[in-house]
Amino acid sequence: MTSPIRHNWTKDEIQEIYDLPLMELIYRAATVHREYHKADEVQVCTLLSIKTGGCPEDCSYCGQAARYHTDIKVQALLPTETVIAHAQKAKETGSTRFCMAAAWREVRNNSDFDRVIDMVKGVNELGMEVCCTLGLLTEEQAQRLQEAGLHAYNHNLDTSEEYYQEIISTRKFDNRINTINNVRKAGITVCSGGIIGLGETHADRMSMLLTLATMPKHPESVPVNALARVKGTPLENNPKVDIWDMVRMIATARIVMPASVVRLSAGRIEMTEAEQAWCFMAGANSIFTGERQTLLVTPNPGVTEDMQMFQNLGLKPMENKKTATTC
Repeated sequence: MTSPIRHNWTKDEIQEIYDLPLMELIYRAATVHREYHKADEVQVCTLLSIKTGGCPEDCSYCGQAARYHTDIKVQALLPTETVIAHAQKAKETGSTRFCMAAAWREVRNNSDFDRVIDMVKGVNELGMEVCCTLGLLTEEQAQRLQEAGLHAYNHNLDTSEEYYQEIISTRKFDNRINTINNVRKAGITVCSGGIIGLGETHADRMSMLLTLATMPKHPESVPVNALARVKGTPLENNPKVDIWDMVRMIATARIVMPASVVRLSAGRIEMTEAEQAWCFMAGANSIFTGERQTLLVTPNPGVTEDMQMFQNLGLKPMENKKTATTC
């Protein structure tokens, strides 16, 4: 019998799942995972920063905020042909989803957005799932992206509504929810998760999962990120996230949002292969990889290393469910 998809979770129920004895938690999550997904398949995604640094926001974890003194160099919006070339290379190395990120607070209706529309069209024509993360988005802008062929929009909650203002003061939690709602209205799938290791409590983590798990439709993709500590940001000295905290978050997300793809995202560079294996056992079935060995502006394992890990663990890249489109 398949576990039902619920949207009426309570915080206490989610906390009870999170607090299960670790082996029981992983067993339950692995069981749910097999009901909805092929346990030996992992979606391989590539993330490219198409515009880097100079962001006016003050997200405490982010090295791309203009107000922090980091080693990250500001980079203007990449040429469209450069982005398409990166997407083609990603496809050749096994990625089925190509994500483009711009360090903007919000999308503006200008020539840069027009160029992003062209990038979406170009990557879509390669037959890949196209994802963007561009900041706050209006319903009309989401509609333009959908018409260009955008498959998914990433807009992480980052943390709980209660802790949000401790991490970011330049926007509100409701701004995040409004953008997700605009993406939904446009018929684009949602990629939304969060970051652990920001100084939040376990209750904050449960609150974040509760927000996601009680949405009228669960995000199709739920990234679970461990804080990547960037020198020069307010959180640079936060302790490394404990691997068992990551495993518990992934397993809990898998149980409360069984049909979603749960993405093991930032933080993999500090995990051993064995630690990543625990995350896959707990229900993670997507990663970011790439030949540049970066995840936006922080280190990340490269595609060769990841393919060797897959071979060692008996995993394989998820097949591309999308076919190339032509104009």
